[in-house]
Amino acid sequence: MKFCSHCGNPNLQFSIPEGDNRPRYWCPDCETIHYQNPKIVVGAVPIWEGKVLLCKRAIEPRKGYWTLPAGYMENGETLQEGAARETWEEACATVAIGDLYTVFNLPHINQVYVFFLGDVEDGKYGVGEESSDAGLFSLDDIPWDELAFPTIGRTLRFYIDDLERNDFPVRTQDIQPLKRRPQEE
Repeated sequence: MKFCSHCGNPNLQFSIPEGDNRPRYWCPDCETIHYQNPKIVVGAVPIWEGKVLLCKRAIEPRKGYWTLPAGYMENGETLQEGAARETWEEACATVAIGDLYTVFNLPHINQVYVFFLGDVEDGKYGVGEESSDAGLFSLDDIPWDELAFPTIGRTLRFYIDDLERNDFPVRTQDIQPLKRRPQEE
């Protein structure tokens, strides 16, 4: 941060403000604390006639890889509204959002991923602005080696396992950064 968004002071401090317990940017003039909090990524597991709707990313990170429709939550919307919006934006599909399904904490990149089960309402889908392709995949045809993020693979594996039992509990996990092998450093 280069200046206080409250008063314009260019001399922000990065230290533990009085009454707090961790370093933060704060303004010594107006005493505004500038909190920096994790981003929430919200999405859906959209299903139509036993197939899952996936999108191929047209943007970085992981351009060219398949993903469930998901993205950053917007101010003024609920988690469910965000999941439905992202499904529309990325796959041009209207989805009825169901139960909360997976929550992944990624503290190393300051993100929390939240996925809901969902039903594609009319079977229609397309390619949104951030996608280069979209498709319905049978569970046997999921492109496992071409999935964009660990959160996507884990959610899909949970879904396949849970579908066999017809029991869909909420799953919460922490995802740690991948450790590099010595030859990759």
